[in-house]
Amino acid sequence: MDFNDTPEEAAYRQQVRQWLDVNAPKKREGADPEGGDSMGASKAWQAKKAAAGYACITWPKEWGGQGGTPVQNVIFGQEEAKHPIPPNPFQIGLGMCVPTVMTFADDETKKRFVGPAIRGEEIWSQLFSEPSGGSDVAASRTKAERVPDGSGDWLINGQKVWTTGAQFSDYGIVIVRTNPEVPKHKGLTMFWLDLKDPGVEIKPIHQMSGGSGFNEVFFTDVRVKDSQRLGAEGEGWKVSLVTLMNERLAVGGATGAGWSQFMETARSTPSMDGASALQDQAVREKLADWYVQAEGLRHTRNRTMTALSRGQTPGPESSIGKIISAVQMQELANTAIEMLDQYGIINDGALAPEDAAFHWSLMFAPGLRIAGGTDEILRNIIAERVLGLPGDIRVDKDIAFKDMPTGR
Repeated sequence: MDFNDTPEEAAYRQQVRQWLDVNAPKKREGADPEGGDSMGASKAWQAKKAAAGYACITWPKEWGGQGGTPVQNVIFGQEEAKHPIPPNPFQIGLGMCVPTVMTFADDETKKRFVGPAIRGEEIWSQLFSEPSGGSDVAASRTKAERVPDGSGDWLINGQKVWTTGAQFSDYGIVIVRTNPEVPKHKGLTMFWLDLKDPGVEIKPIHQMSGGSGFNEVFFTDVRVKDSQRLGAEGEGWKVSLVTLMNERLAVGGATGAGWSQFMETARSTPSMDGASALQDQAVREKLADWYVQAEGLRHTRNRTMTALSRGQTPGPESSIGKIISAVQMQELANTAIEMLDQYGIINDGALAPEDAAFHWSLMFAPGLRIAGGTDEILRNIIAERVLGLPGDIRVDKDIAFKDMPTGR
């Protein structure tokens, strides 16, 4: 594998660097990593990128992109990360929801929504998870029924949970049950809907990290037109797979403090004998493990980049990135806070090491291990689709949804 840029890629990287040096923010605005207190800065940066064609590089030019390659998109992301850019509340919409709309909606719908989304004028959420569904998207009990007035419209009733960013989103895509008489994967339909509809109630969930990025969303007789349907009636599972593949690629890596930040903190933290914690053999062993994991993930991402550069579609091995990085994020943060001893309870960013990044990582990591598929779901994907192992026995595969136990 050649890790160097081709001449064309090197020229594009230089072009991106020059643009970012002139246009990127010079300081970070807003301390909330979930984007709640810096929305103005986030929207302004998104609009600036969109005007220059950098918001969605791989999208066709007629939709506001550059018609560029996935590798160019990676290059821009690498260079953008070197600047103090604001949080990105558009990731779910542009990475998951709007691509689904672009794939399955009619031309009028695409013309209405793609432009405002790419410019950061409107924000989207993905409404899949439910209280009784766990990681089983096909277990959706939120239902849509035809309005009996001959209009062809639908009424949606039910509840979704763990919906990221719903409290500041304008629109969403939702998977609902439209036919309980068939097995669970066959009776689903997907719609887009207005989250400002009076029948939609959004309740932020206060998390132990101090943030409220996730939400409960309740639907009471939310009326949607049949033209808001994405894909065929009853084919919502096939549509949702498009969204889920984009989701797992989008959340494939963890943020937060990494092994290099841990090493610097350990270097300046005294151990019980007064020496640097970095001299402790147990600490050094953990650090070595995290470094090896990080390098393995880096080379796994390089494999993905190689596939992209050859015009190939990355496979299910992208699940490896999230399952490793999310677990490492939690273990590393926990070890760092224990290493700091009594000072580990200080989570004030102005006083704690690394601006309290270890504390944020520790509290956020459990949610990351659920988002985009739990550890168990991802291990199944790797086992079945990467290693070719036999699939789990699924006893409910051919049972009509209405006949399934209600306690699931």
